[in-house]
Amino acid sequence: MDSLYEQVLSALHSVWHRRWIALAAAWAICIAGWLVVALIPNTYESRARIFIQLDDALAEQVGIGVADKKRDIERIRQTLTAAVNLEKVVRSTRLGDTIENPKQMEAAVLKLGNNVKVVSQEDNLFEITATANDSSFSNAENAKLAQSVAQKMIDIFREENLSGSRGDMVETLAFVNQQLENRERELESAESKRTAFEARHPELALGGAAMVQRLEASRTSVRDIEADLSAAQSALAAIDGQLAGTPRTIAGVADGGPQSALARAQAELSAMRGRGLTENHPDVIAARNQVAALKGPAAQEAASGGGTLNPAYSSLQSIRAERQANVQALQSRKAALQSDIASLTASSIQDPELATEATRINRDYDVLRQQYDKLLQDREELRLRGEVKTEREAVKFEVVDPPTTPRSPVAPNRPLLLLGVLIVGLAGGCAAAFALSRVRSVFATTAGLERATGLPVLGAISQSLTDGARALRRKRLKYFYASCAALGGLLVVLLAAEFIQRGMVA
Repeated sequence: MDSLYEQVLSALHSVWHRRWIALAAAWAICIAGWLVVALIPNTYESRARIFIQLDDALAEQVGIGVADKKRDIERIRQTLTAAVNLEKVVRSTRLGDTIENPKQMEAAVLKLGNNVKVVSQEDNLFEITATANDSSFSNAENAKLAQSVAQKMIDIFREENLSGSRGDMVETLAFVNQQLENRERELESAESKRTAFEARHPELALGGAAMVQRLEASRTSVRDIEADLSAAQSALAAIDGQLAGTPRTIAGVADGGPQSALARAQAELSAMRGRGLTENHPDVIAARNQVAALKGPAAQEAASGGGTLNPAYSSLQSIRAERQANVQALQSRKAALQSDIASLTASSIQDPELATEATRINRDYDVLRQQYDKLLQDREELRLRGEVKTEREAVKFEVVDPPTTPRSPVAPNRPLLLLGVLIVGLAGGCAAAFALSRVRSVFATTAGLERATGLPVLGAISQSLTDGARALRRKRLKYFYASCAALGGLLVVLLAAEFIQRGMVA
């Protein structure tokens, strides 16, 4: 502890012994530092806040939702500080007074980009901050410039949303109209090609869809007939079983018989022919088959001399003949449909390239037609959206806080810097004096001399001064204190000048 105290005491003595060197170094450091601080231009800042209303029922009804508007505003916020917009600000403010060539404009735009910020504080609130610190302008001019830049940014913000969005809508509609014209020409060409192809090959109308539909309908009919035929054959088998267990003749006389049934069948056949039905008609075929089936039993009845034909047997035979005729009619229809299917299939196999071409032409036409209808619908929606934006703009601006007129600079904090330079100067002077004492060392205490030489020190003799020497020392001390006070006074003068300048701006 005694050693530390001795070292501190020695350091203070060394500095005090070279106090004029310390004071000179402090003055040099302070003058240089204060000159640097004075050359730093004041930075003035202007702030403004804008509230943007996004909600609008009509806009949401036509598809201009809040999400779309938020994207638009985000786009505007990002492009607001683009080089093009910043160049507008430069040209419309005093920043453009000294611009003479594109290189200077580029430098001014780059500097302004660092001095302008657009921050989204909340969903609907934006803050615009503009700073100005041009060394060629006075403090008052920089303060006015910061306010002008902020105001110009608000104007651009409004123009980008109102006129910019409407201009984008007009350009979009023009592009869609051009695309519609191109699609219309392509659609007309495809339609003409399809019409000419169908005129040459009517069986492949609608890209072969008619043939495909006909083939599919025939196959469906065959499946239906097969089901009906299976049911008819089952019914015929059932009646055959009943007929096998029914006696042919019985004693006594019964009304009707195969001959009567034959007569009725022949009468029905004649009636059908009288109505104009052809021999290939299914009903005529069934009637002919029924007549042919009844001729045998009728002949047996005519040749039979003993007993009477069983009426139930005759009835079952009539039912059997009818069901057999139905089976034969269904078989005939199935054969005709199968023949038609075979013909259609053979036709498609014989010329597959023609069918492929028909399918391709029809597919191209359908695709172009869908694209044209979609573009037409999009154009109408865009037109409605544009009219809503023109007549009733959903985004409404409100300047919550207009651009402020700065009264004092935000940077640098000159009073603090001036005081800091004084502290650094004093510390630097003391350090210079202490460093010089290390180079040209002296012993401030007897203990230090004893440690350095290794020899015992018996005592120390105090300095004895004459009256003239004491008067000279007091005079030099007054000069030293006056110089220190002058350094502090210069700081006070600089601080006063700073506050006077700020008052002049206000």
